[in-house]
Amino acid sequence: MSTIRSAQVTAPGGAFRFADTMLPEPGRGEVRVTVEAVGVCHTDHYFVHGGYPVRWPAVFGHEIAGRIDALGEGVTGWAPGDRVAVGWFGGNCGSCGACRAGDFIHCADLKVPGWHYPGGYADATVVPATALARIPEGFSPVAAAPMGCAGVAVFNALRRSSARPGDLVAVLGIGGLGHLGVQFAAKMGLEVVAISRGTEKAELAKQLGAHHYLDSTAGDPAEALQALGGARVVLATAMSSAAMSGAIDGLAHNGELLVVGAAPEPIEVSPFQVIPGTKSVHGHPSGTARDVEDTLRFAALTGVRPITEERPLEQINEAYQRVVDNQARYRVVLTTGN
Repeated sequence: MSTIRSAQVTAPGGAFRFADTMLPEPGRGEVRVTVEAVGVCHTDHYFVHGGYPVRWPAVFGHEIAGRIDALGEGVTGWAPGDRVAVGWFGGNCGSCGACRAGDFIHCADLKVPGWHYPGGYADATVVPATALARIPEGFSPVAAAPMGCAGVAVFNALRRSSARPGDLVAVLGIGGLGHLGVQFAAKMGLEVVAISRGTEKAELAKQLGAHHYLDSTAGDPAEALQALGGARVVLATAMSSAAMSGAIDGLAHNGELLVVGAAPEPIEVSPFQVIPGTKSVHGHPSGTARDVEDTLRFAALTGVRPITEERPLEQINEAYQRVVDNQARYRVVLTTGN
């Protein structure tokens, strides 16, 4: 093909419109990926509305699964036809202080698909080779795509936390991130508490591996967590700073509130809440390409899979609106037909 379809947004707050553009050629250290599936992340809402300094028209989409189509000069270790995923981590500079320390996710010049270069809402895109993660056999593109952002965010946060097998861990919010967080936590041997509004998701949470379910509208989740002994970790995936604030008192001593759900409002915490019990509140970014690969391998070994709504790329506006309206169950994934 000499041209590709791209779903573009031409100005902040605009709708997605399709355009035909020239097939991009990979430069040195880059590869071209034929996109097979791409997840719709809620963070796209901030991109669409100008929350990030992108160039317009913009092609978003940072949960990409596909196959390598062409290699740029100097790329080794990869071949055309390799199945790959690209997530929020879309490449690093290799020379800043963080990169020199091997801490690539905190690169001062971190690249993100859809922000620093065209993303996956297209038939093909060009990405740095450093952004590539291998997709294991038996993992479909639709299942692999969300692992590049939602999956690695919760998996990485849990495996780098202080929680150990048998510890009580709560997952706050059972949505695109949370439904994966429950599965990963259960497969890691943790005692899992799922927290959500209402009882609608109680049965699903149990099916995903939760040992307990708390309806946050029926009582104080923090009190309920303390009745269970206190949580070593609360994995905050809900996009509600108020809910995160309310969960702090549910932590055990040395407990951690791990924030992976992005919300613009401040989290409110008093020093008196964290000093006596040596509690902490901190954010956790998604993860490098190697972390995405680890996430996929662990998921392949244990059977963790996202629950997805599959739609063709042509329905991107409807799919995006379902995500913005919190109607998606639980990750919308667009397919290109490639």
